[in-house]
Amino acid sequence: MNTESNNPLQPGIMSNSLIQALIDNYRQNHLSAINTTLGINDANSIWFDLPKLKNFIATIEEEAAKVNPAASAEDLGIRFYYATYPKEENWSMMDSHPVPVAYARKHTLVMIPTLKKVSETGELIDYDFNPFQIAEGKSLALNARKANMSAKGTGEDDDRGLGENSGILIPPAPPMGTSY
Repeated sequence: MNTESNNPLQPGIMSNSLIQALIDNYRQNHLSAINTTLGINDANSIWFDLPKLKNFIATIEEEAAKVNPAASAEDLGIRFYYATYPKEENWSMMDSHPVPVAYARKHTLVMIPTLKKVSETGELIDYDFNPFQIAEGKSLALNARKANMSAKGTGEDDDRGLGENSGILIPPAPPMGTSY
């Protein structure tokens, strides 16, 4: 297989053959194993409209500026977590974030904001952060798991997080318009 790396002088530019090879690798290995093992027809892509993505990025910038005006665009990022929707019998957990039940057991992506911060060892690290759970005197960049644990430990009921995953999964949506 002929592979190449992204040219740092042209970010976002990849050859069609590399894109196809990477997608084929996923479908032939991971997706095939998931479908066989779980007995499902899992999603192989997710689509987000551009306004939703731009709004999410703008919200990250706005919320980060509220808690730390010194945070620059270069300090911010988005981490994409692989995730799976619950089984049909547990679908009530989705009541606050309605998506079609046809997405049950399928892959999704959850996007979480990140912020660069110097670690205890002096290394610059992209930390997950949740601007809704930043308390006075606490660090802006928080590991989401630690933030949730500390919020629960103080008796707070606020479980809000800045994240996004409401895209269109294929399947169950038809693959019309896809090239790969």
